[in-house]
Amino acid sequence: MNKIKIGLFGFGKTGKLVAHEFINNESFELVWVAKRSASEDFIFASDALGLKGQSGKIVPISEINKEFFTNNPVDIIVDFSDTSGVNYYAPAADLGIKIISAISQYESGDMEYLKNLGLKTAVLYSPNITIGINLILMAAQIFQNILPHADIEIIEEHFRNKNEVSGTAKKIADTLGLDEETQINSIRVGGIVGKHEVIFGLPNQTIRLTHESISKAAFGQGAIFAAKWLINAGPGLYCMEDVIKNRVKEQLLEKQMEEKASSNYLQQFKNKILGLFK
Repeated sequence: MNKIKIGLFGFGKTGKLVAHEFINNESFELVWVAKRSASEDFIFASDALGLKGQSGKIVPISEINKEFFTNNPVDIIVDFSDTSGVNYYAPAADLGIKIISAISQYESGDMEYLKNLGLKTAVLYSPNITIGINLILMAAQIFQNILPHADIEIIEEHFRNKNEVSGTAKKIADTLGLDEETQINSIRVGGIVGKHEVIFGLPNQTIRLTHESISKAAFGQGAIFAAKWLINAGPGLYCMEDVIKNRVKEQLLEKQMEEKASSNYLQQFKNKILGLFK
């Protein structure tokens, strides 16, 4: 089985943890890592992370252009840098390289740009690519449909120095049709990686959907989950919800096939038993 080749944008605190997850996963090959400037101490990301081998050659992002993508081919770009990373997507899309963007918040113009890139290649955008938060998002929609009269509030908790409102909380609010200004409650204390809670208030009971990231390595695991699906996806703009829905469909189809096979086996066994009494 050929490994999926990955190019990573961003090598900060989160980017390093994401790189670590890809290097340690046997299904992937981390080919290069683009950061603001070349590393003076390390040639490879694996060296910087204290891992064996030579994985993820570190390159300055200023070198990223169509010629670079041609000479250093990858199957998927995974972006954990900042909003400027989107400016380097176009030449990759022209070559059919797929894109995973895990940037927390984009301007409306950037989102339109991603949609246009989706006409050329498969693009997945998720402001929070952890598997758990996207399961929460899907569950919240189901709860809202079942309980249309419930009061709904979102609480998001992050580390002390995070100034802006969580992009994930905004996405939850947008998906559920909530007011970002009045129905998102932000808490900033200590070193919380990220916690989101969707509260459904009923007259005599309360339902809480909660997700908490213990480590930012969860973002790397989510990116791996997304990449395994995106590698076989056609052009289009996708989100993690699309990935999860398709995985659920695959599981249901497998279950149906197993049940059908089991039913056929039981019928054959039954026929053999009846044949003994003829």
